[in-house]
Amino acid sequence: MTPTRRVFELRTYVAVAGKVDQLVERFSDHAVALFEKHGMASVGYWVASDDQGNPTDSLIYIVAHESRESAQKSWEAFWADPEWSELQAKGERITASATSVFLDPTSFSPVR
Repeated sequence: MTPTRRVFELRTYVAVAGKVDQLVERFSDHAVALFEKHGMASVGYWVASDDQGNPTDSLIYIVAHESRESAQKSWEAFWADPEWSELQAKGERITASATSVFLDPTSFSPVR
């Protein structure tokens, strides 16, 4: 595998039952702009659906970073950002869990 200029991070957030719309709203209204502010490039955001096409409680997204080291610095700055801290302190808990996986694009990937 050849080195790439960017690394991608796939994140899955599971909302507290019935609160996925509030989670999506928090991302739309606050988080995405703060990601950009702290050097993370948004690639895409999705709400997972079940076999019948009904939305689940999962928000899945991909952000791009210059490197894994820059990802760590970006997340540290994001979590320390006064705007995010204030929002978290005021708001109710809407996230039940979150996972993160780093992805390195292959040489034939159209997204690099």
